[in-house]
Amino acid sequence: MYQVNLILDNLPAIRYTKKEGFMLRWTGYPVGVKVQNVYYLFNHLKFKVLIHKYEETSVARVMGTGDAVEVMPTVTKEGSDMPGHMVVGFEVVPCSVVHDGNLVNKLKMYEKYQSPIKCDPNAVSMPIKEGEPIVFTYEVAFEESDIKWPSRWDAYLKMEGSKVHWFSILNSLLVIIFLAGIVLVIFLRTVRRDLTRYEELDKESQVQMNEELSGWKLVVGDVFRAPSNPALLCILIGDGVQILGMAIVTILFAALGFMSPASRGTLITGMLFFYLILGIAAGYVAVRLWRTIGCGDHKGWISVAWKAACFFPVPLTLLGGYFGAKAHHIEYPVRTNQIPREIPAQKYPSWLLVLGAGTLPFGTLFIELFFIMSSIWMGRVYYVFGFLFIVLILLVVVCAEVSLVLTYMHLCVEDWKWWWKSFFASVMLATGTVGFLSSFWFVHYLFASVKLD
Repeated sequence: MYQVNLILDNLPAIRYTKKEGFMLRWTGYPVGVKVQNVYYLFNHLKFKVLIHKYEETSVARVMGTGDAVEVMPTVTKEGSDMPGHMVVGFEVVPCSVVHDGNLVNKLKMYEKYQSPIKCDPNAVSMPIKEGEPIVFTYEVAFEESDIKWPSRWDAYLKMEGSKVHWFSILNSLLVIIFLAGIVLVIFLRTVRRDLTRYEELDKESQVQMNEELSGWKLVVGDVFRAPSNPALLCILIGDGVQILGMAIVTILFAALGFMSPASRGTLITGMLFFYLILGIAAGYVAVRLWRTIGCGDHKGWISVAWKAACFFPVPLTLLGGYFGAKAHHIEYPVRTNQIPREIPAQKYPSWLLVLGAGTLPFGTLFIELFFIMSSIWMGRVYYVFGFLFIVLILLVVVCAEVSLVLTYMHLCVEDWKWWWKSFFASVMLATGTVGFLSSFWFVHYLFASVKLD
């Protein structure tokens, strides 16, 4: 399954195969193939170069990519007004052919192979044997085409399987609607009902109600107790914000067409640039969360910022950490008790709920993830960044809802150790950061809505 990728005038070699009546496009070609436990090598390449005439001679001097503008011919003959040609397509057909080694020994580089070569892509005849030399050959055919220069990438970017992408989005929407229903029930039927009933009572009745608290209201004195390994949590959340921000901004720019594959490397360059700049956000969030957990204490913020920078190295994290140290920490709406409350025995282990919750974010992404992996490993071109951006937004919503529901479930059974669980419920770094921040906002809003002593 190893692939060979070739480029001519910035165009990747494209290969067409037919399967069940459908024409499939691939970039590059496989090194070989295994047939009945024998390995065969594709040692002959049949190239077809599609060319298009320049409409004007003056255009020939300015057209071309950055890599090829110096070598593209402007005229066919010196002093002639006949326009040259531009490359608008590059196709390859790999074949497995047995060559005569004796003929090759007498040839120099780039000399023509004397014997005629029959290139049949559906047959293989060159098995790999240890100790035997292998001869590689190629042939090129130039063919005039009606494809114009601005349209030469259409063959690569033509969207295939759009119905599958829409199915992926529909699948994500169904998960979101299901979770949104649960969140709505939590807010409207449970939380709002409790808060409304509490607000309607007079002070004397509120005191009596405080003595009869149950569920999430029992952990009021422990819900904001600092988690274990708070520095590590702050580092992970900071770097998660950085990675999530890089993903959103990069995919958004790509969806708007600013990162065309015709300009090689722009996507990776953009990702690195945004990741570098968003180091400020990583340091800011990590240090501000550290100060919030420490109730405003500045002690140790430089260490947290430095560790966040080293976890996924970006020097600007220290600058963001400085701004985070200057910013006001988030104040908790309730006081934390001196003695931790004992957590009752749980019917189900927490890790089981966290593990089960992680399947929902994966369920929203796995179809689009398949296309991305195919583009990396299987010679497919991925350029449907509009779909990817929509799926990313849906993923963020699902992660927030999953973590919020799980946090509420733990609070209702008097488990106040929600910090790490809200992070791991949404899988890891970027998605875990979404889950944690949404749960933090939810817990802060919940306990700020009712005054409990």
